[in-house]
Order: sequence, then structure tokens, then C-alpha cells
Amino acid sequence: MLTSILVSGLGLGSMYGLVALGFHVTYAVSGTVNFAQGSVVTLGAVLAYALGVTLGWPMPAAIVLALAGCALFGLVVERTLVRPFAARGSDAWLLATVAGGIVLDNTVLFTFGKEPRSLPSPLATRPVEILGTGIYPLQLVIPVVGIALAFAIRTVFRRTDLGRVLLAVAQNADAARLMGIDVRRTVACAFALSAVLAGIAGLLIAPLFSVSAELGTLFGLKAFAVAILGGIGSATGVILAGLLYGLVEAGVTATLGSTYTQLVVFSVIILALTLRPDGLLGRAAVNKV
Repeated sequence: MLTSILVSGLGLGSMYGLVALGFHVTYAVSGTVNFAQGSVVTLGAVLAYALGVTLGWPMPAAIVLALAGCALFGLVVERTLVRPFAARGSDAWLLATVAGGIVLDNTVLFTFGKEPRSLPSPLATRPVEILGTGIYPLQLVIPVVGIALAFAIRTVFRRTDLGRVLLAVAQNADAARLMGIDVRRTVACAFALSAVLAGIAGLLIAPLFSVSAELGTLFGLKAFAVAILGGIGSATGVILAGLLYGLVEAGVTATLGSTYTQLVVFSVIILALTLRPDGLLGRAAVNKV
């Protein structure tokens, strides 16, 4: 049972961390987040199913186009639901992005249907036995991919021109603008990247869960909780919180049953934030007066 808890916990935890990393990217660059992030998880899985299974396209091409669709949705969210409000100093983008997620969920519901469907994967057809526990190979691949992407993004931020531009905008948007950086385009890129991360998470978990219009709803909520728990301004904290969250969730489910999972896990989050209001690796904001 311990093996199953570790594998499923790390797998789900890395996916929570991956989606939460999307929250971190947009927050770090623009001080805003996309609350439709969970819906983008659904979008990635549904587009891959529609293109790869329904239309019969090669799955690699379906995956690439699905992620491109997620990136496009991220750009639309930033341009129509975030930028107009943020430019006026309004926090209405909070409700606007929530509404955008609801619109996307219902669009998927009306076009894709209510019936859950299975996204085929050669890594999720036959379990292998590890220490007496049957585990799908995809469950071993998920944490590897999730953690690798997290480190890749960290490397991009620190060692590439795009990363330096994103960091410059994050530190001081006005100074970055004076240096010739297109701040609007940079923020749009951050939202596109955030949506791609959510889409990748959707593609990875879809073969293990049923593809439906509700796939990403609770997933997005948990990912936001992970982002806050880790300290939304810290990429490392977000990933660490995701792994811890996944392990606790898997442990509670295995020992107490799924009935108590959300009750116990969110109670632990409340306790953790009471002790660490800024998150595991977050830092309190300092305002000079």
C-alpha cells in the first residue's frame, strides 16, 4: 500500500504543482492569475480526444494542436478578461476569469457531451507489478514529466532572454517599459505559458481519469490551494507544496477513504496557512511608507 500511496501521491502532486506553477507565472509577471486554469486542464484533454480519437488524427499532432489551443485560450483570457480591468486598476478580472472558466466548461459540456470518455494511452493499458502493487507506467512517467517541466521553466526564467524579460517585468513593469520591453506582450506570453502547463497536466491525467467537462474543476481548485500553500511568488515553494499535497491526499484516501479526503486535506491547508500565512517558501510583502 505504501508503494501505491507514494506513486499516486507524487503523480497527482506533480500535476497539482504543474497547474499551480501556471498561477505562479502569471502572478509573478502581472500580479494577476487566471481562475479558469482548471477549465484549461479540461480543454487540453478534450481537444486531444476530439482530434486524436474522434477525428482519427495522429496523436502527436493532436497533442500539439491541443496545447496550441490551450495557449490561444490563455491569450484570449489575458486580452479580454484581464487586461481591460488591470489597466484601470480594477480587481474585476477575478470574477471575469471565473466567468470565463464557467463559459468554457459549459461550451465543452454542450459540444463534447455529458458522457465521460477514455483517452487511450499505451502507458495506461496494462499495469506492472512493483513491490506487490499494480501500477500503470503512466503513473511513473507523470511525476518525472511534471518535475522536469518545473525545472525547465526555472531554467528558462534564469538562463534565457525570454526569462530575463519576464523577470524584468515582474520586478518593475514601468522600468522594463522604459528599457524598451513590450510589457503587454510579455504578460500575454505568461498567460499562454500558464495555459500550456494546465493543458499538459490535462493530457497526462486524462488516460487515468475519464475525459469529461468536469475533469479540471476540482483539479483547478486544488492547484490554486497548492499555489497559496507553497507561496504563489515562489516557483520552488509551489512545486514542493504540490508534491506534499499529493502525498497527503493519497495517504488520507488510502487510510481513511475518499469520503474524508477533502475534509482532512483542506483542514491541513488551513492549519498550515495559519502557521505560515505567506506559504511554505513565500515572503511577506514589504511596503515602504
